[in-house]
Amino acid sequence: MSQYTIAVLVGSLRRESFNKKLAAALARLAPAEFKFNTLEIGDLPLYNQDDDAHQAPQVLRLKSEIKAANGLLFVTAEYNRSIPGVLKNAIDHASRPYGQSAFAGKAAGVIGASVGTIGTALAQQHLRNVLAYLDVATLGQPEAFIHAKDGLFDDDGNIGAGGREFLQGWMDKYADWIRKHAA
Repeated sequence: MSQYTIAVLVGSLRRESFNKKLAAALARLAPAEFKFNTLEIGDLPLYNQDDDAHQAPQVLRLKSEIKAANGLLFVTAEYNRSIPGVLKNAIDHASRPYGQSAFAGKAAGVIGASVGTIGTALAQQHLRNVLAYLDVATLGQPEAFIHAKDGLFDDDGNIGAGGREFLQGWMDKYADWIRKHAA
């Protein structure tokens, strides 16, 4: 049995973030051979192209963790109908300088939760556009725009009964996607 290391990028820094909770709960739905590492992105400086020749240690750490991973999982909030600035900042750092992207050739899943009824649909679409440019093979179906409402998580932080079947199906498809692209 192969082991798969997944780099998780959560597009929210909030302590009680629905997306941090979702990332942790999804990891518990994954097959045993999958290991999920949530990457720190809150300590990155603001991206400045002038720094490309001498990237900060935090940026080099992020790029190294992404390169070492077999796959990526983006779990993002939606701010103002797009991806949060902290996530875009991390993507800009890890994809630069031009020609040295840590993302190239990786496979990914995109998911997110929001209190809005359309979940994170628009943020996910914007993120998919960015990832396509970065040569990231992104799982297309099933799409998962999670409405963060009562019952999404149980008392132990697992996916609640109402969404467990759907999110287990999503995780199964994601795991197959990563296995296919990591081969």
